[in-house]
Amino acid sequence: MWNTTLCYIEREGQYLMLHRVKKKNDINQDKWVGVGGKFEDKESPEECLLREVKEETGLTLTRYAYRGLVTFVSDRWETEYMHLFTADGFEGEMIECNEGDLEWVDKSAVQDLPIWTGDKIFLDLLTREVPFFSLKLSYEGDTLVQAVLNGREISTEI
Repeated sequence: MWNTTLCYIEREGQYLMLHRVKKKNDINQDKWVGVGGKFEDKESPEECLLREVKEETGLTLTRYAYRGLVTFVSDRWETEYMHLFTADGFEGEMIECNEGDLEWVDKSAVQDLPIWTGDKIFLDLLTREVPFFSLKLSYEGDTLVQAVLNGREISTEI
């Protein structure tokens, strides 16, 4: 199992999205996601968040919130614990990302992009300002087969 961070950076009704088109053997190939990545040894979620955002975007976060823990279970890859953040304060100049193309996307249009089905669930929770949550998403291949929010099964349709 591994730990990762994912952050949705907000600006004027938009999220900074990463279109994953540059890495080989990428689980997220051709998908649109927030920014983040794997923990390094001895990092806290916040330390990983700040490092990954800086590496992928060139931006330094100045205001962010820890929003939830998402557990990904799959028949194809190792279990992942993703620490989910949003941020609305940052400084610096954006750089080119070596993992994909960065683009500001209207929040209302994100659900229409090629994203994981489970991402639609936690993006909806973020939009509704749901307090800190635990979400377990179980996949068979690319198909979401189960979603459990705070210990209770919910619909996988959104």
